Amino acid sequence: MGKTVAAFSGVNHDERFAFLGLYICRPDHRGAGHGMEVWRAGLSHAGPRCIGLDGVPDQQANYARSGFRRHGRTVRLSGSVARGAKLTSPPDLTQLSRADAQATGIERSRFMGQWFRETATRKTRAVIGTDGGPAFATYRKCRDGIKVGPFHAHSLTEAEALLAGVPSELGDGPLIVDVPDSSEVLQDMLKTHGFTPSFETARMYSATPPDASPPPFYGVACLELG
Repeated sequence: MGKTVAAFSGVNHDERFAFLGLYICRPDHRGAGHGMEVWRAGLSHAGPRCIGLDGVPDQQANYARSGFRRHGRTVRLSGSVARGAKLTSPPDLTQLSRADAQATGIERSRFMGQWFRETATRKTRAVIGTDGGPAFATYRKCRDGIKVGPFHAHSLTEAEALLAGVPSELGDGPLIVDVPDSSEVLQDMLKTHGFTPSFETARMYSATPPDASPPPFYGVACLELG
């Protein structure tokens, strides 16, 4: 039986935008063209859409040769905080999807509708009584720690509450937040709490990026899916 040696994900979020990720080839099969084959399949699946991706440092030059241009950086910060903030389940998932569309410039309600759906290992919680629109975060239990994203807050008070509001049923692992360099205030807040950078990517696009308007304290949903 054959075995999988290369993989790639391509998500067509709407008629104008797609996101590529999870690009990998087994080390013992590199150099045989398998990676390029799935790469071309991903581009074909996206069609005429603007394509976004988060490129690791070792691959950024390759993406540039394929016509992608860098538009900022995302830094992964990891750490722990005292927990205990009492948050609530979001009352209106449609409102969250609208807030996500404004933050990203992408209409991806189908994707976010699934992302915001509660499971045993993924919870979305909100801060009540905000003035600048919904403040919320999705927490998902991973093999090592709890990833938090999207992280969406308009003030330091909201951001602090979201950081301390991890649902107890997800455990006590470290928190991991992927923060674009456009959200310097969130990076600074996390570093104040002792979070340290462990990884970074370059956000790259094949054409003009979406017209995004994220809140001041913003962390992306997922480096692999957008």
